[in-house]
Amino acid sequence: MSLKVPKASGPDLFKPGYKHLSGLEESVLRNIAAAGELSEIVRTSFGPNGRNKLIINHLGRLFVTNDAATIIREIEVAHPAAKLLVMAAQAQEAEMGDATNLVLIFAGELLKRAEHLLTMGLHPSEVIQGYEMALEKGREELETELVTSTMPNQPLPTVDQLAAAIAPSLASKQPGSERFLSHLVAEAALTVMPKNPRDFNVDSVRVVKIMGGSLDKSRVVRGMVFGREPEGTVKSAKKAKVAVYTCGLDISQTETKGTVLLKNANDLLDFTRGEERQLEGYISEIADSDVKLVIAGSGVGDLALHYFNRFGIAVVKCLSKFDLRRLCRVFGATPLARLGAPTPEEAGFIDVFETIEIGGDRVTVFRQEQGEKTRTATIVLRGATSNHLDDLERSIDDGVNNVRILLRDGRLVPGAGASEIELARRVQDYGAKTPGLAQHAIRRWGESMEVVPRTLAENAGLAAEDVVAALYGAHSNDEVDAGVDIDAENPPAIRRVTDTNDPRGTVLDAYAAKDWAIKLATEAAISVLRVDSIIVAKQAGIAPPKQQGHWDED
Repeated sequence: MSLKVPKASGPDLFKPGYKHLSGLEESVLRNIAAAGELSEIVRTSFGPNGRNKLIINHLGRLFVTNDAATIIREIEVAHPAAKLLVMAAQAQEAEMGDATNLVLIFAGELLKRAEHLLTMGLHPSEVIQGYEMALEKGREELETELVTSTMPNQPLPTVDQLAAAIAPSLASKQPGSERFLSHLVAEAALTVMPKNPRDFNVDSVRVVKIMGGSLDKSRVVRGMVFGREPEGTVKSAKKAKVAVYTCGLDISQTETKGTVLLKNANDLLDFTRGEERQLEGYISEIADSDVKLVIAGSGVGDLALHYFNRFGIAVVKCLSKFDLRRLCRVFGATPLARLGAPTPEEAGFIDVFETIEIGGDRVTVFRQEQGEKTRTATIVLRGATSNHLDDLERSIDDGVNNVRILLRDGRLVPGAGASEIELARRVQDYGAKTPGLAQHAIRRWGESMEVVPRTLAENAGLAAEDVVAALYGAHSNDEVDAGVDIDAENPPAIRRVTDTNDPRGTVLDAYAAKDWAIKLATEAAISVLRVDSIIVAKQAGIAPPKQQGHWDED
């Protein structure tokens, strides 16, 4: 006689409305399918030939981009397993600012390869153990065997050296424009470089988008470009003292209401004169302290503007607290919450303040003269459509993040799928020598690395199988830097990516970004494989009130 063991998800365990999915078929394979679907969405956007996605988010805003970080931020992923991959990609974006697509496609491929092992009968714990061993071996090989060159940190790299190092990252977003954009980013970054390059702040490089013109009209401005013109009649100044106010520049309103009795015409004329004199006194005090430029973080009243014009003080309104903070950094000023003259310590200074016209738009430029170290540089981007400008801004952001990565860890590894194929080869050899069931998962981890060159070849319209086979052949002959040649006319479509004599330039990736991406992708895949049940609570909702009888009876 056999005893029936009650199921954990029995009728009395959960409230009505709960969903409980368990077992290999219901939970693990479903999770893998969901993660694979997300991976496939962004896979076609990988590399220089990656296609764009047209996304309309829940607010109706339109995005045309191949940037994986933007795609996953704007699509609302509901499946809990796919969310784990999204979280890993977001961690990569926060930490490195680049290679988010690599995290998603590599994690998706790891799970796809694990699915075959699980259906063959391996236990998830054996697959997880193999993946962990393969990750350790892969990271070790990447660090010891594949690092080809290092960016010079002391002294600082030149504009050309820095531009060459970040060009491959920009080529995957803006193919054809990478050399021009990388020079813009390198020039802006070196303009604001602190004494210790490791302290480089990505927020020091700003982007202003101005419609019209073409990309080659874009330029770098030493200082900050502000997308609106001054409020008053004074539009420019040189060697100007600056005061920054977060309070409203207007007659102060009383907190309580009051009633005023006016008996004759003189009372009416004198009614507001006291407040006017007080405001004039404040602005006269500011003018006496030699302030030539005022930044207002709140509203500017008509009367205050009249007095500022009379005293020859320029007023620029800045309603964004983030831009206000950046302007304070440019001027070296302290924001004031009170109206009145700033002390010498609180006042800032700017060499040139001017209003110029770019492409029909009037903008204000706060510029520091050549030779002096500036705290902020602005890249003025020109383009035909707002969507194109937004995508250029995202690419510039990736480029600036690459500068930060390379200044902290200047090691570079071969790109274009060369590092991945070499890791695939080495990890598969390691798996073949490993005893036990974990060897199958180790070899699958190595095979998953093929997804990068395979995807690059597929997106370029090449025969992926032939390219991967040719890469394996080249790497077995110790050509560690053989990668995918996406511009090849004839097979085999491979090239030496570290060849400095190639007119197309070298293709090198930041070691730190690749190392983090491999680590985060493997950990995300392992997290999905560790799940054996999905328990979904009943969605909370407010029940409609019960009606007593018919509403119209009374």
